[in-house]
Amino acid sequence: MEVPGSSKKMIATQEEMVEAKVPIPYRDQCAHLLIPLNKCRQAEFYLPWKCEDQRHSYEKCEYELVMERMLQMQKIREAEAKQKQGLPAQPPIPLIPKTANA
Repeated sequence: MEVPGSSKKMIATQEEMVEAKVPIPYRDQCAHLLIPLNKCRQAEFYLPWKCEDQRHSYEKCEYELVMERMLQMQKIREAEAKQKQGLPAQPPIPLIPKTANA
């Protein structure tokens, strides 16, 4: 399933999320990583050091979604400012350093 405005696809289906009892606010493009993380947490009695790999993957996915939204909002604000002033917008300040993409 394609989510408008996002580069990530929905991997987990609604049925999988309902079956795994994923809360509605967490049903985003990273839900496919949250399902095994929650299973691991339950199996390991929520000990924080037991499911580090799954948690890291999930948190990285969420971070990337937030950064993508921030970049989209920055572009929208620049376009609005350009429209109001009638002036060309300055190049955006990169939020992610180029070395992070390596």
